[in-house]
Amino acid sequence: MEHQALDRAFALEAVRVTEAAAIASAGQIGRGDKHEADRVAVEAMRRAFSILPIDGTVVIGEGEMDEAPMLYIGERLGQGGIAVDIAVDPLEGTNLTAKALPNALAVMAMAEPGTLLNAPDMYMDKIAIGGGYPAGIIHIDADPAENILALARAKGVKPGEITACILDRPRHSHIIEKVRSAGAAVRLISDGDVAGVIATTDPATGIDIYLGSGGAPEGVLAAAALRCVGGQMQTRLDFQNDAERERAGRMGITDLKRIYHLTDLASGDVIFSATGVTDGWMLAGVKRSPTHITTESVVMRSATGTVRWIKGRHRRKPE
Repeated sequence: MEHQALDRAFALEAVRVTEAAAIASAGQIGRGDKHEADRVAVEAMRRAFSILPIDGTVVIGEGEMDEAPMLYIGERLGQGGIAVDIAVDPLEGTNLTAKALPNALAVMAMAEPGTLLNAPDMYMDKIAIGGGYPAGIIHIDADPAENILALARAKGVKPGEITACILDRPRHSHIIEKVRSAGAAVRLISDGDVAGVIATTDPATGIDIYLGSGGAPEGVLAAAALRCVGGQMQTRLDFQNDAERERAGRMGITDLKRIYHLTDLASGDVIFSATGVTDGWMLAGVKRSPTHITTESVVMRSATGTVRWIKGRHRRKPE
């Protein structure tokens, strides 16, 4: 596949997919039903994909084929055309949307076939920082405090000026303790670790490093974004039982202890798109007026390093 063809077909078209999912799910903000918020996002994203000139295969989705109407792993999308692998999270932050909390996003990535890790839907340990640092200054097996100190040295600041983003889960209590023992601050988030990883790339967020375990599919989506804007990321699948190990084997994963670096998760030419559902660090959420709906999105491409922020004004259809 030629990079020019990928760019011509998708660089600006991709955002329509996440806009559609964000607009649909925004109607569920604060209504307390995360499942309905996810359902309408999935349906809207599927419809948006259906008109694209692609032969797309979902490699990161929301479930298996028998779990439809989710966008399931192996589902084919598009009208036919250029072959692409697709990673989706129609609503990254279902709880955030249901509770009207910040940082809910509609997210997707498209890439050349075979260049996105076909990650099983399970936990993944993650560590990530933004761009501009020497390679190898962080390591997933290092003590969290050691990673904080190494990052502070590379940044030329005291550890007290470092802030780590961590999902607020009991399983992370030891990480939180280690980070704070090194003198760094912790910003806890309730959900949405794609946004948490991407936040490390933008100084305006105040986030320097992401630590902890979250979903493996979200790890691949976050890696797709980092490929476009720069950064470092290491991950390892965190198996909870034998069933997960067997499923990973069926998906072609043989080294269960492997450390996945950024280009192991997402390589080749990648296009990443996200649209805000609720207001967040990176994007404003969906806003409604009597006549229009406003969205804010970001679309990135790894081959060129281009990042575009797109504010859309959509005419509301009569109800």
